[in-house]
Amino acid sequence: MPAAAPSSGSAAASSDPAPIRDPSPSTADAADLDAAGLRDRYAAGATSATEHVAALLRRIEEIDRSGPTVRSVLAVDPHAADRAAERDAERARGQVRGPLHGVPVLVKDNIDTAYAGDTGDTAGRDGGLPTTAGSLALAGVPTPADAPLVTALRAAGAVVLGKANLSEWANFRSGSSTSGWSAVGGLCVNPHALDRSAGGSSSGSAAAVAAGLAPLAVGTETDGSIVCPAALCGVVGIKPTVGLVSRTGVVPISHSQDTPGPIATTVADAALLLGVLAGADPDDAATMRSGRVAYSDYTRFCRPDGLAGARIGLPRAGLWGYSAAADALAEEAVRLLAARGATVVDHADLPSIDEIRESDAELTVLSTEFRADLESYLAARRPEGPRTLAELVAFNDDHADRELTYFGQDRFESALATRGICDPVYVEALRTCRRLGRTHGIDAALGAGRLDALVMPTYPPAWKIDLVNGDQLPGACSTPAAIAGYPVVTVPCGAVDGLPVGLAFVGTAWSEPTLIRLAYAFEQAQNALGPRARPAYRPAGIG
Repeated sequence: MPAAAPSSGSAAASSDPAPIRDPSPSTADAADLDAAGLRDRYAAGATSATEHVAALLRRIEEIDRSGPTVRSVLAVDPHAADRAAERDAERARGQVRGPLHGVPVLVKDNIDTAYAGDTGDTAGRDGGLPTTAGSLALAGVPTPADAPLVTALRAAGAVVLGKANLSEWANFRSGSSTSGWSAVGGLCVNPHALDRSAGGSSSGSAAAVAAGLAPLAVGTETDGSIVCPAALCGVVGIKPTVGLVSRTGVVPISHSQDTPGPIATTVADAALLLGVLAGADPDDAATMRSGRVAYSDYTRFCRPDGLAGARIGLPRAGLWGYSAAADALAEEAVRLLAARGATVVDHADLPSIDEIRESDAELTVLSTEFRADLESYLAARRPEGPRTLAELVAFNDDHADRELTYFGQDRFESALATRGICDPVYVEALRTCRRLGRTHGIDAALGAGRLDALVMPTYPPAWKIDLVNGDQLPGACSTPAAIAGYPVVTVPCGAVDGLPVGLAFVGTAWSEPTLIRLAYAFEQAQNALGPRARPAYRPAGIG
């Protein structure tokens, strides 16, 4: 698709100006409500959680499972309507559980929800949803309890609507995978253009929010898995500092890089969800780390004047220049940042960027931690399922006609050859990642320019899906923050031929308040220029 000259609004100059017809007209009004607007309507009695959840369940049937067939929702909670009715009854009695009372949320299907397997029963009244990581090997295998972050969602009053599809095993099974595909959920596609990638690995979480199937979703990220699909699908994603949100009950890749985080249509909604998710967990050592800074309400940092006096750096080397279309929109965004009071420091480069791009230290860390962390996780599930990585490899070989149809399991096989977290090779690789990402990377760039944040294009516009060759990705923003364990916020900054582009705000550890402040102020300035690109559900072969 040729890149059109981008505009400062949400659509390129060559975009079709005709109104986009929603594929589910009867639920379009419900889809337009963000979490903040929905809470206001609940409080005013203008709608109920029962009505809203019913509309979204109908929308899932009409858009996700038929019609455009986005395939972003892997499973719907059979108790969702009952939970919505309970939240309404509580509100009628004057009881509001918390900031998400009655608000529907989707949870990525690598996050545990209580499930008793195929016994015909559920593990608790709020259960009934399996956790598969997209793999047939875990389908039907019981999970003993909700992950702590799911417990926090329910305590805040959220209605867990269902589980979002994902790139199987969070995109760590093969180096030539196709993002958005899982054997359990099928291929999740981008609602803006159905032959384009929704990104990985939180594909379903981002695509569902973009399509208006839920106002909020939880994703997880190891390196790009929240910010990539959020950028490609034109929504907001926050990848928190590792240790801000519990990983207990989350199918792991890497304890040094994994983190759950929010996906939403606005920065304020993402900040709202982050406050619910953030919390210490004695079973997750990273959340008990000295110096940890967490808030129960991140919406307090959403200030329209948040750019005034800020110092923002542009790390051109290695983190710009891989996509002319993304660069053009990001340049317009930078001019908007300056117009709203920020001082922009150009060429605020990471001293380690070349070494980051050439080093294999991250893959060594991920491969080693994956085997150790996954086997610890599997041991906590019931014995009906696989217990080791070797058993998973054997399962995939035995079910190759369904599991290995499009790509293999080379990363699983490489992880089998690792020697554990006491291996000096791993220890040195982890030390290298910390040095490259932190002291010689993000912190060095921030310190040299006395900067509040670094800004860059998040990812290029969505690429065409290729089940033969896998993802074709020329560059991205995520790796320095991933190996550092640092936060990233991505916000839509326009679109090229209807394909969204995100702007990434990157900071040091625990800098979520600053990043949210900057991202929110940018979002308000961007919104003043015109509405964002809405999903067009453009069929394959068009454009």
